[in-house]
Amino acid sequence: MGMEDEIKRLIKVCLSILASLCYTYFIASKIPKGKLRFFSLLPIFCLFTILPLSLSTALPAGVIALFITWIGSFKLLLFSFGLGPLSSGPPLNSLLLFIFTTCLPIKAKQDGQHHHHQIAPNHKTPQNPKLPLNLPTKVLLFGILVALTDFTKYVHPNILLGQYCCMLYLFVDIIVGLSNATMRALLGMQLESPSNEPYLSTSLQDFWGRRWNLMVTNTLRHTVHKPMRSAMETFLGPKWAPLPAVLAAFLVSGLMHELIFFYMTRVPPTWEVTWYFVLHGMCLVVEFGVKRALSGGRWQLHWIVSTLLTIGFVVVTATWLFFPPLVRNGVDARAIEECKELVEFMKEKLKWDGLHKI
Repeated sequence: MGMEDEIKRLIKVCLSILASLCYTYFIASKIPKGKLRFFSLLPIFCLFTILPLSLSTALPAGVIALFITWIGSFKLLLFSFGLGPLSSGPPLNSLLLFIFTTCLPIKAKQDGQHHHHQIAPNHKTPQNPKLPLNLPTKVLLFGILVALTDFTKYVHPNILLGQYCCMLYLFVDIIVGLSNATMRALLGMQLESPSNEPYLSTSLQDFWGRRWNLMVTNTLRHTVHKPMRSAMETFLGPKWAPLPAVLAAFLVSGLMHELIFFYMTRVPPTWEVTWYFVLHGMCLVVEFGVKRALSGGRWQLHWIVSTLLTIGFVVVTATWLFFPPLVRNGVDARAIEECKELVEFMKEKLKWDGLHKI
């Protein structure tokens, strides 16, 4: 009954989101953009903030928090002032498209072009081998990693945290991949992938700007990075204004992750996750400065070495600051159990439906 009750609560949450977006599409969109439209959407922002609290399981609460409380709310914030993907004109004259564009953490390709999400300009990704993983392969790998969690008592804690890094990457890609398939089936639109082979990143700038969680990168670029950079240009000039803008974007990302972790743990934040993103923001700024200083020289690390250093730094700092709040509160074990319970629940429902047909 526990899983069935949670599914009913999840359905209520989805209906609340649907009603909110219908209000936004039919009423708030008719209000002139600016402060008036923003104030008309304040109840929606408040609702999106409390919706994850109505869910008792960690994974659904985390997914709703990421897709709706963070990404969806930030898109609506841009929409308040006539900006962002929800204000792109004629393509969004469909309610269904408006809802999908708000809820899904991906952005449609336009004119066949792939939109690169970057924090700093003039950065070219080195040419390195491709290792594309399609959706079925990711589902298989995720299933294997979930099965291996039965043997956690035989595994060193740090290796286990490295396993969680892989599971997080696969989980996000699977969720968005399924959303992508749904969007393509309903509206015939091809959408961008949420990540671009992050395991091949050759620098922090490459990892955060072009490869990992592009949905968040794009949202932060328009809601935090661009406004902060414009404000800082008056004091620092166009050359150095991007640096505090990068730090601001990473700080906001850290705070939003703290909020998501709170929904999943229901424990007051310890700010480790915020420090994780602040640390990466500071290191990215240093990396950017070093690259600028050495731009005239020919010295450059081989891509294999830079990839190992980059991924090593991301994984080590994640095991130090990102995952401990989740592991300490048992969210990792709960999330894995929830996956298994959901599979069992679906099996039982299929058996029951099969018996009824007979």
